[in-house]
Amino acid sequence: RATMVDSLQPQLKVSFRKSIAMGPGKAALLDAISKNGSISAAARELGMSYRRAWILVNTMNNSFLSPLVETLTGGKRGGGARVTEFGEEVLHQYRSMEEKATKSVRTEMRRFSEYMRD
Repeated sequence: RATMVDSLQPQLKVSFRKSIAMGPGKAALLDAISKNGSISAAARELGMSYRRAWILVNTMNNSFLSPLVETLTGGKRGGGARVTEFGEEVLHQYRSMEEKATKSVRTEMRRFSEYMRD
């Protein structure tokens, strides 16, 4: 059953007003934008549409004091995008909270896994 426990992961979602300001999908998108320098390339990497990625970026940017992602203009192939320094800090804090939340429910997750199908 150890593999079942390992495959279960709690998900931390931070709500703001009626939106999810940050969650696993948005964190993954920030990572992919940081890696690829582009919202469209990040979306392709994650298997989502550009429109969906843009909606997620827009939600994040509108939820926080400063933008987490900024678009860049110019260049031969367009401008791309980058995660701002503030965005990197928000992502770091989110990952820290996610890690603490996972550790805090480890015992309960072990028990919870007993209720799951193989």
